[in-house]
Amino acid sequence: MSGRRSRSKQSSVSRITEEQIADLVSKLQQLIPELRRRRFDKASSSKVLQETCNYIRSLHREVEDLSERLSQLLASTDSDSDQAAIIRSLLM
Repeated sequence: MSGRRSRSKQSSVSRITEEQIADLVSKLQQLIPELRRRRFDKASSSKVLQETCNYIRSLHREVEDLSERLSQLLASTDSDSDQAAIIRSLLM
């Protein structure tokens, strides 16, 4: 019984209101380029979440691509060169 009460207290403390959710969705809408372009169109929460997921996936792909390109650049650069030293120092 006490476990049920403590869970009940925890859930009531960590509850987020519908107003807070709407505010967070609105903030997300402002952060996502695809949705920000349509500034005056209020997208549904599901659309905002869907576009957010798509945007995060595209950022992951971009990071992977840039990491691959950097690896190729470092592999093709003489490890003792000034250029390689600069690149490595930027990564630290």
